[in-house]
Amino acid sequence: MGTPSTPSTPEDGIRRTIALYAQMLDDGRFAEWADLFTEDTRFLVADQTHEGRQAAAAFIEAVQPPEARGRHACMPPVIDLAEDRRTARAVTDYLFFRADGAVSSMGRYHDELALGDDDRWRFTTREIVFQGDQPVGRQPEPG
Repeated sequence: MGTPSTPSTPEDGIRRTIALYAQMLDDGRFAEWADLFTEDTRFLVADQTHEGRQAAAAFIEAVQPPEARGRHACMPPVIDLAEDRRTARAVTDYLFFRADGAVSSMGRYHDELALGDDDRWRFTTREIVFQGDQPVGRQPEPG
């Protein structure tokens, strides 16, 4: 993939991380996907909490074999940048399409992110909330 470009704004960097999450997951690039998370991340999905980057990666690799992959479509996120400009919260609606094009999941990502010393934004917390469910692991939505 080459050297990542340096986003011009914090919001651009956050949008890039959110987009890479979907693309890397859809492509089965799990090692690169895992690097989008901090070492001590919390990954919440389907009433399960996975503590730490390795646990999140082990879970996602197990539930995303090649035959289960499709394509994510992410809507523009609502981003609230903290005053320190090194942490943020984002909320992003998504659709997941199976390989045959049918929508198999829709919902909302609730994210907390931090800017690393390498100038890359990473998820400190990501909660996937499926349509009709309520978030359990974070504060109310921004905005």
